Amino acid sequence: MSKSATQQLSEAQQALLKELNVNFKTGLTNDEASKRREQETFNRIDPPIKCPGWVCCLLPCIKSIPSMKAFRQLQPEDAEIRRNGKWTRYDASSVVRGDVLRLEEGDVVPADVVVLKVTSHDLLVDVHGITGEEKPRVIVSPQEDPDLAKLYYGGLVLQGSCIAVATAIGPNTLLATCIREGKFPPTGVLLEPQDEDAEQGISLISRTTIS
Repeated sequence: MSKSATQQLSEAQQALLKELNVNFKTGLTNDEASKRREQETFNRIDPPIKCPGWVCCLLPCIKSIPSMKAFRQLQPEDAEIRRNGKWTRYDASSVVRGDVLRLEEGDVVPADVVVLKVTSHDLLVDVHGITGEEKPRVIVSPQEDPDLAKLYYGGLVLQGSCIAVATAIGPNTLLATCIREGKFPPTGVLLEPQDEDAEQGISLISRTTIS
């Protein structure tokens, strides 16, 4: 990483990029991304109710179940990824851990991420469908924040833009964890910024009874 790029990031952000073995200015190469995908998995999450395609065709009412409707609303279609030093749009399933991403207004967050730099005045992201938080998360200067600013797969960028790095994909995201534990869709506040575990990135709290 160049000195100028390093100066733009906090020590915690630099340490995270080192752990993920990615360069902020160039991102991963296509070969590196392919190797990581082979070692881990594609960036896909199983829905709350899994059924073969033919069953869903015969029983279309399954798609109308509240949890399935909520799940579909959180699915990203594509992602803008810095690969080989260039910004390119890929299918969201192509995102791997360590990918440097650019998020803009209207985008669905395609992975669990840490915001590295806000490229607008303020960044507002709705994560209610994942964490149950009533108000959007507001991120202004993540480089000056001693804590890492985190967003989650399925969040909706309401305002602003940022550069972030993917820290968890597919089955390892917070959304996937909530689905497996029967805590989706949230009926209360599952997680708030101050409750986040700095190491794992997720820390579910039991303030309410989740059905």
